[in-house]
Amino acid sequence: MKMTSNFQERVERAAEAVLKRSGSVGPLELFQEMALLQPCHVEYWRKGHEQYPTLQPWIQVGPEKFQKAIRHFQEWVKQRGLLAIEAVHTRRGPGGIEPLRVTEDGDPAWEKFYRTYYTPADLPAKKTARLAAKLNKPPDLVVFEKVSAEGNCSECGAELLKGNFLLMEKGRPLCLTCADLEQLVYLPAGDMALSRRARKHSSLAAVVVRFSRTRKRYERQGLLVTAEALAKAEEECAADAPARAAARERAALLRPEEDREFTAALAGAILQRYPGCPAEEAARIAGHAGVRSSGRVGRSAAGRALDGSAVDLAVIAHIRHEHTNYDELLMRGTERLDARAQVREEIDRVLAQWSRV
Repeated sequence: MKMTSNFQERVERAAEAVLKRSGSVGPLELFQEMALLQPCHVEYWRKGHEQYPTLQPWIQVGPEKFQKAIRHFQEWVKQRGLLAIEAVHTRRGPGGIEPLRVTEDGDPAWEKFYRTYYTPADLPAKKTARLAAKLNKPPDLVVFEKVSAEGNCSECGAELLKGNFLLMEKGRPLCLTCADLEQLVYLPAGDMALSRRARKHSSLAAVVVRFSRTRKRYERQGLLVTAEALAKAEEECAADAPARAAARERAALLRPEEDREFTAALAGAILQRYPGCPAEEAARIAGHAGVRSSGRVGRSAAGRALDGSAVDLAVIAHIRHEHTNYDELLMRGTERLDARAQVREEIDRVLAQWSRV
């Protein structure tokens, strides 16, 4: 019987998790799943930030382990009999689509390696085509709503006031006029049908985001679209508003039963992985983690798929708060990471107890 190392198992678990969640897996997604590459670095690279002309330097792993990860990944791909799909890495700039490079020297073989994604070989042809189109679609053009009171356009020098929109071009702020986006109109978020249709009809569009200081992240605020696209979308929405309202009412009636079924399935997945967990506690974990629109792990894509990693995260979070003094440590002023380190041993003890029948 073939023996596998802990690192090989880690590579294979990460690859399986990405494949199950996304329908495909590539090297960059694998490294992110293994926490060897931070998603924020990929985002900056995608946006053309001046500090991220390439991405490979941000993969946090030594040469030897890097080679091992690649070898284990390729062996796993061969063993699973996956189909290769070559994609492109691009960003959408004001001047059009721009190619992105992963490696510092642009080596063709390595660039092709990073552009190759793998999907199940038995995937129907239409789904394979849709997946290939998705992988090759450039990311959205992103415009930022300014949250600070100071700043100027790097090209024309115009003052950028708080609340103004700006585009970051390789780390430099541009006003919408210099970014060739001044002809677009702003559509605030809130009406999904209107936003979806306006985006579909707009020949040029950008996503508007604003940085939340409390949540430490960028949050979507709306879209910039052409006036013609917005007018057409408004006309379409007015025409089928009664039908969409009726559909929302039907969905609202079905939602409670769907939530009950999902919570029961999540509780069952918890008990399958942790047979020693009390049934009533598994139900509590599932009920908390699976609250609709909560943003908790149970409602993530992996959680909805009952992926093992998501189940583990939900169980660990519950144990941390309910079976350790983690909350007390936080209230005493202990740093979050320090508090987590202090309760890790107790969490492992409960996990081991629950893992036994």
